[in-house]
Parts: sequence; structure tokens; C-alpha cells
Amino acid sequence: MSKLELTLDGNKLTAETGETLLSVARRAGATVPTLCHRDGHAPQGNCRACMVEVEGERTLAPACCREVKPGMVVYTQSRRARQAQQGVLSMLLSDTPDGAAQAESELRHWAERMQVQIQAPMGQGSDATRLGQDASHPAFALNWDACIQCNRCVQACRDEQVNDVLGWAHRGGETRLIFDNDSEAGSSRCVACGECVQACPTSALALVTPEPATALTEERTVDSLCPFCGVGCAVRYRVRDDRIIAVEGADGPANRGRLCVKGRFGFDYVHHPQRLTQPLIRRADAPKDPSLSGDWREQFRPASWEEALALASGGLKTILEQQGPQALAGLGSAKGSNEEAYLFQKLVRTGFGSNNVDHCTRLCHASSVAALMEAVGSAAVSNPVADVAYSDVILLMGANPEANHPVAASWMKNAVKAGTELLLLDPQALPLARHARHHLQFVPGSDILLLNAMIHVLFEQDLVNWSFVEARLKREEVEALRQAVQAYAPEAVAEQCGVTAAQIRQVTHVYASANRAMMFWAMGVTQHTHGTDNVRCLIALCLLTGQIGRPGTGLHPLRGQNNVQGASDAGLIPHCLPDYQKVAEPEVRARFAQAWGAPVPDSPGLTTVEMMQAAHQGSLQGMYIVGENPAMSDPDLTHTRAGLARLSHLVVQDLFLTETAALADVVLPAAAFAEKGGSFTNTDRRVQLGRPVIPAPGEAKQDWWLIQQMAQGLGLAWDYQGPEQIYREMQALMPSLAGIPYERLQAESSVVYPADDPAQPGQSVLFAKGFARPGGRARLVPATPPQQQENADKDYPFTLITGRLLEHWHTGTMTRRSQVLSALAPQAQILVHPETLTRLGLHAGQSARLRSRRGSVVAQLLSSSQVRPDDLFLPFSFREAAANLLTRDALDPVAKIAALKLCAVALEPVA
Repeated sequence: MSKLELTLDGNKLTAETGETLLSVARRAGATVPTLCHRDGHAPQGNCRACMVEVEGERTLAPACCREVKPGMVVYTQSRRARQAQQGVLSMLLSDTPDGAAQAESELRHWAERMQVQIQAPMGQGSDATRLGQDASHPAFALNWDACIQCNRCVQACRDEQVNDVLGWAHRGGETRLIFDNDSEAGSSRCVACGECVQACPTSALALVTPEPATALTEERTVDSLCPFCGVGCAVRYRVRDDRIIAVEGADGPANRGRLCVKGRFGFDYVHHPQRLTQPLIRRADAPKDPSLSGDWREQFRPASWEEALALASGGLKTILEQQGPQALAGLGSAKGSNEEAYLFQKLVRTGFGSNNVDHCTRLCHASSVAALMEAVGSAAVSNPVADVAYSDVILLMGANPEANHPVAASWMKNAVKAGTELLLLDPQALPLARHARHHLQFVPGSDILLLNAMIHVLFEQDLVNWSFVEARLKREEVEALRQAVQAYAPEAVAEQCGVTAAQIRQVTHVYASANRAMMFWAMGVTQHTHGTDNVRCLIALCLLTGQIGRPGTGLHPLRGQNNVQGASDAGLIPHCLPDYQKVAEPEVRARFAQAWGAPVPDSPGLTTVEMMQAAHQGSLQGMYIVGENPAMSDPDLTHTRAGLARLSHLVVQDLFLTETAALADVVLPAAAFAEKGGSFTNTDRRVQLGRPVIPAPGEAKQDWWLIQQMAQGLGLAWDYQGPEQIYREMQALMPSLAGIPYERLQAESSVVYPADDPAQPGQSVLFAKGFARPGGRARLVPATPPQQQENADKDYPFTLITGRLLEHWHTGTMTRRSQVLSALAPQAQILVHPETLTRLGLHAGQSARLRSRRGSVVAQLLSSSQVRPDDLFLPFSFREAAANLLTRDALDPVAKIAALKLCAVALEPVA
């Protein structure tokens, strides 16, 4: 941008072309009040508090939206400008009796700073002129008498989060903020992201989260991270008396101040009265009950740390000595830090003597990891989510980011508003469908048919980027793929897919012909016995069209949990050591053995589902589970819970007495996310520093400390002093972190890997020049439709789709103990198409039974056109209607991921 000169309050200044007077004034230190303006957002100019005088102009100018011009002479402090600024503030104080009532009100701040009298007591206007309040929502309340109509909330809702819920209604003095078509907030389409609350300058929109009646200490703030999904939002915790009282979005690289309902309102689980605060040991007279009936707490007794740790490690050591390494296994956590994941896998490999270590990636993106490693030599995303700003087209398949990655979804919706085209491939009519140019609502399970047909179209219509193919792929593999998809013409598969041949051709053409197209997917693609083949097809679409290696292109599997990427990177998987270095390679094992001072086993270990099967069969006798809840998250829960109950010795380390902990012999109370520090890696490959916010309750301990105590009990001479020391050891063994020493992480808080040099930024876009494979060429692998699926039939006529809700996360251990989140989504609901309800003689709101070949659950029916008439949807976060009682444990032969996404069910009324 070019530079220009102007004079501001008698001072010669330089400004950028297109810069606003407000930006220049603030940089120069001038005091100009603003109420409708927010940094980083489009100027609105409707509050008129920022009026300044421009020499030679008859009228005053709003500084927030007036651009600078060469030679301009501006006065921010002139008598005329000051009178205008003070006059606006005075009128707003008069018209909105509650607008300055709160101490944090920006109107109050500017009135005091500009010496405008605030009449006291505030809020004493006549009842006749008061507009009242809307207190119908459990998360926030709206006080119209504090609203100055600045429009910041509407801008946050419509332009930033693109939820399109807030707006204005009526005219003149009757104008007021409304939700939808003048609904109450609590019954509106509001998704409770809270962006409007954070944007409001007068607390007209304010949190209703209760605070302690008496504050013993001053409020303090701590900047850290959100503990939920893989987006990795930066947050600011507000703390008083060692309790979190509120959470605000911070200006982090992944979210830029944005949050979702979980990130903003789901923090209070850490203070729930059910938190574990002392070690527990199973009572001798309390046998394990895989039905999980009764009061679980009555089955345990409190113990000292000395007794609990001795029994926990001693029980595992006895099994190891008597039955050998393969009789033990460990499940780590994607909710813990990189340091904890690294330490846990090291414990299993050097303490148990096996590679029987895994975590929840096995249930979400194991198929993505397998296919990506095979094709491009890297298991992570090629481009960050924010790259959608450079995309012409976004292809989204098998993912519901508005529920599972809401902030990422907001970036996608921003891109669509700016002209990017969205292609949605999903069996459900998800909320994002209203933003899509094309939505292919295909039959569940027909993924490979559909994707092979799209690849067929690439060859048929000469949409292949042959220059890219010649440079970056192997021609013989391209030809093999061409032959493999010849039988999948759109006309041949359209009926099985439930879409038209024309739709398949249109979507393929839009993606392939885009200058820059970016691809996203999630568990709708991966949680199948053919999950790896699904991802292989997506990779082939991307590579054949050359849509990779540039900003706004690439492959992005949306990571579900806050550190599932980092946990996988740190080696918390059975076939790879940290940085995906294979345990089967002798030179790799030798390097780690030298660093660790202990041998590394050479054969890949059991995966999560295989562990449960081995426990059921009796070959696995002991497990150490940290922060995972397989008794809710694994498939075929009746079988899984029975397997856990059969273990001779189970140690569980967690925040609450979860369904898995209820089957344990020893339960160790651990610190929550906000109670510890460490590094976490988000879906963008961004390594970020989490900081401790509050102390852990009672006797709860840090996970890394507990893992070390278990290691010492097994005879390992560990003596780590904290996460920093663990990170340094981890970094030395992980080439991807070579340029991210701990000092850099402390200084910058967030760095993308790979980073080769501490002085250079990390690589946000991968594969610009080649792939991480021999010769730099990617690999293509054809896919064939699965031969064995559990399809709907006369006994089980519906296909059940499982997934998450916006308000709840994973197995609900944390979010169902959050006051606001539980109020918003208190119970499980089965989504049923209206036509299906009518056909079966059922109605919304009644209870019904879902029955599969493995089990049954009862839940309330919800009429929804989101699902097809032949499909149903049930979230898996509710213990009382656990969806995974219905799912099957059939495995993808490559990635060993379970078929969690679909199963055949019957729907029947409850007598």
C-alpha cells in the first residue's frame, strides 16, 4: 500500500492509503471515543461518538469510516469535535437508562473519560418508557434498556459467525434488537456462541452465569486454550477466588477472538461437585458390574496416595511378571498435553514392554492417518482451516463443522459470503447446506460408489491436471486408477447413491475446474470398515486435479479433540513412535532405545478395539487408561464393558467416576485442562502453549506426575520435574519440532510445524514442491466398494447415523456437567424425518426404542428434515441412551478403525 501525509491535531503524520482516521488517531495516541467500532471488523459509523473535524469541510466526519486523504488536516480535540463527541455520549446515556449501569460498560468508560455526567442512580426511567428484558436463554439475557443500537451484536452474529439470528425490528423509538422473527432468545435459532455478548459495549447482552456471592480476591485473567475440539481456540479465563467465572475469546491465530457455545460456556465442569478429589480403590465386596447399574461410588473406598499408587502399579507389575508384556495395554488421551501423551507411550513401551498403546484417534481419524501416510507421507493436514479465505471452492464431506468445529465453520461461512462456492457431500441436510451451491445427500455407505464416479468424471471429461500428474504422480498408478473407475460412470451408480448423474458431474466439474479448491472431511468419511478407502478416493480427487501445495487448496481432515493431532504426533499409537517413526524399523528403534536407555519392542501393538476384544477373550489382563472412556466411546458397548469388567487389574485416571472408571480396580484423580500447563497441537498443526488457570481440587494430581509415579512403580528410574523437561526430550526426538524449542513456544505461544529453524515461521502450507515420499511423488491406491456392510433389511429397516451435538462433546463426561450446556441439550433425541413419523404413527416428543443386533436404547423422538426418510440420527454423548450400545465393532482392515458411523436398526414405540 502507498503512503500519504496528513496533519492530525497539529502533528505531521504518515498513513497508509485506505486507512481510517480512527486508526491514525489511535496510533498517534489521540483520544477518540467509539462505541459501534470493533477492531478487525468493517466500520459502521452509526453511533457517531467518534466525530472529528476536517479542515475545509462543513460537517464533522465519523473517524471510524472516513478514509485518509493526502494533505488532510484533522482535529480530534477541537471544541466543535469535543462537543459533538460529548453530545452523543450524553444522549445515549439519556436514552438508554441502563447503558452505563455495569462497571465494564464501554459507554460508562467513555462518559467518565470524556467528563460527561452519568446521572445516578442509573436505570430509574419510568416504566412507561422501559422496553424490558428477555431472560429466556440459559446462557445470557438481553436488556433492551441498556441497548444503544450500535449494531455490534448483529455484525458479530451475521458477518462474523454467520448465524443470521439477530436483527432489528420496528421503527423510530420502538426500534429494538430481535432474535429471528421476534422470537424469545431461548426458543430462537441462536446457537449460543456468545459472540454478541462479547461484542456488546453496554452489557445489554450479558452472561447469566452466577458468580460467588462474596468475592475474597480481585478478579484476574489468564490466557490459555479451549479444552474441547481440534480448532485450538485461544481463550481468556476470568478467575476469582480460584474459580473460573467466565471465558472470553482471545485473539489467537485459530479463532481471532471467536468462540462457540462449548468454549464460552462449557468451562464450569471443573467445579462440578462430582470431581474426583482423592484416590479410590474398589471394595473387596463390590464385584465389577458391566451393566453399570446402581451407585458406582458405593463400590469404592477412599485411599491414600501411597496405598493407591502401590496397588495401581503393583497390580500391573504382577501381571507383567507372571504373564508377560502382551497381557498389558494402555489407553492414553487426546485431551491431555503433548508431554503427557509422549510420557504415556514411553511408559507403555519401556515399562510394559509392548506397543499396546493407543488413544481415540483409532475411533476418529485412524483411516485418515493411514491413507495420508500411504499417499503423501504425512499424517497431518496440508493447509490450515483459515486458508478457505483463498479458496474458490470448498468440498466438505462427512463432516458437520457447525456442530463439531463451529469456529472453523465460521471461517467457511465467511468465505462463502465472500464468493467461495461450497460443495457439501453428506447423507444429512446439515445446517451448512443452506450455504452450499450443491448438496449431494447420498445414501449412507455409498461413499466409494460416489467418489469413484467423481474420479470417473475427471477422466471422462478431461478434468485431470496432467501437468501436475506428470510432475508429482506415477503415470502407471494413474492409469491403474483410470481402469479401476471405468465401471463407475455416474449413470451406473446414481440410483445406489441416491443422487442424480447430473449432480455428480456438476459437483466434480466445479471442484476440478476451480483455480483453488480445498477439501475437508471428518468421521462421516472415516468411521467405516472402508474408511481408509474413502480417504484414498478423496486424496485421488485432490491429486488428479492438482489441488494441493498452494494456499487455498489441499487436504484437511478436521481433528475432533483438542490434542488428537498432538497425541498422534507424540507416538500415542501402536505402530509408530513419535513423529510417525515406525516401530518395525530397526534404526528407528535403536535411536529411541539409546535416548530412553531401554529397548523398544519391534512389533506393532493392539489397537483400541482390539484391546477390548483381547480383554473379552482373556489374553489381555491389565490396563492403564488415562482420560479415555471406552465404556462409552467404543462400539458394541455391551461387549466392550464386559471385556473391561473381565480384566484382572484396571487402573483409570480421570476427572470423574466415568463409565470406564466404574469398572476399575483403582481410580486416580487427575487435574483438568485448566489446572495444568503444557503444549497442545491443533488441527492446523499449530503447537500452542496451554497455561494453568486454577489449582486442582483436593488431592487431584497432574497427569504427567501420575504417569511418572506409575513408571517408578514399574521400576523405571524417571525423575522429570515438569512439562518443560519432558518437552525438551520429546523435541530432540521429533524432527517436526526441530525449530520449536521450548523458549520459542513460551515467547510466541503458538507455532506451526514443521519448523526447521527457530528463526523461521513454520510451514503452514505443505507439499509446495513435492511429497514426503521417495522421489517426491505421491501414491494413488484404487478403492472398491465394501462387500460386507450391515445394510437395512425387513427386521432392521433403518440406517442409524451416530455423531455429536453442538452442545456436547464426545462422551459427555465434561459437557454434561456444565450448567449451560446441560440446560441447552438435557437429553438424547432421535432425529426422525417427518414422513417417517407419520408412516409409523409416531409423534415428536414421545419416547421410542432403537434396536440393533447388539442392543437397544430408549430416547425421545425429534422431527427433523435433516435426515433422509430411511435414516435416523442419534448422538453418542448420553449415557442413558448410549448410541454405541447399537454400533458394531467390525474393523477397517488397514486402519483398524471401527464401523461406528452406521448400523441397521429398528424403531418402535415404547409400550
